[in-house]
Amino acid sequence: MSRLALVTGGQRGIGAEISEQLKAAGRRVIANYASSDDAAKAFTERTGIPTIKFDVSDFDACVAAVAKIEEEHGPIEILVNNAGITRDAMMRKLTRKMWDDVIDTNLGSCYNMCKAVWEGMSARKFGRIVNIGSINGQAGQLGQVNYAAAKSGIHGFTKALAQEGARNQITVNAVAPGYVDTEMVRAVPPDVLEKIIARIPRGRLGTAHDIARGVCFLTADDADFVTGSTLSINGGQHMY
Repeated sequence: MSRLALVTGGQRGIGAEISEQLKAAGRRVIANYASSDDAAKAFTERTGIPTIKFDVSDFDACVAAVAKIEEEHGPIEILVNNAGITRDAMMRKLTRKMWDDVIDTNLGSCYNMCKAVWEGMSARKFGRIVNIGSINGQAGQLGQVNYAAAKSGIHGFTKALAQEGARNQITVNAVAPGYVDTEMVRAVPPDVLEKIIARIPRGRLGTAHDIARGVCFLTADDADFVTGSTLSINGGQHMY
């Protein structure tokens, strides 16, 4: 039976493309979502990928969801921590709730999900974990103190956990996307977007396909010598 992958935030944007490319690579895929039931249903109807709703910032919900998935579909051998939100503001307007929401969802979810699958992966002596970071976690970004802190934390989390997983053939890596042509980026004012693209040596925004290709590589069975790494996919905008 093919390996089972769970992708958080896996039914829209970059997450949807990751889910679809993993399926195309022969994986069985479950996509997590947190908001629109109608959008999740439409995604499943279009792709044939089942979805499961739970809040990745809630530890107990993550543990329960993993138990349910493994009972119904078998062991999760591939985990992609893609779920994330933004609550952008300059420090003078950045509230504690905005800080907590982003840290809990973007960084806390990596702990929640990895904790939930870790014992099983360790016992089976196989696992592939990919955490989605960001160029803004590497370089920082005005008005994104919370988001940059969470994404930067993901890169450190990845390096530390990779050292624990190596003995049990669990690889833990990160992908750090640059500016990608998603709904969120398309909402940026045209003049600002033009300036962003001007700073990208490749001269274009990334695509969800670009990011998903990196995830597929890192989750392959024969990518077992790559661990603790951050794959920057940003068109040369930030070389880290």
